[in-house]
Amino acid sequence: MTSTHKEPRGWKDLPLGAVSYRLSTDYKTGDWRALRPVVDLNKCVKCMLCWIFCPDMAIVWDGEKIVINYDYCKGCGICAHECPVNAITMVPEPTE
Repeated sequence: MTSTHKEPRGWKDLPLGAVSYRLSTDYKTGDWRALRPVVDLNKCVKCMLCWIFCPDMAIVWDGEKIVINYDYCKGCGICAHECPVNAITMVPEPTE
């Protein structure tokens, strides 16, 4: 028996109101952004509040500094809002 079910290729292929039973990191969603967070590493005190509050798990600690994975960042600005030292600034997404 052959299935007519097609596996979604990305988040844009999911129907409105769909529930995905896959990890959020299975779909790159970074192209939703209008603004992107930029970290000023000279101001960053490595408190990791940005990492704790990021709903997309787009903030990573690489062992030395905070790195933002723009493939998954949706540009919500929660990281910038929660940063106690204002080390994260939301800037317009570059246009092509």
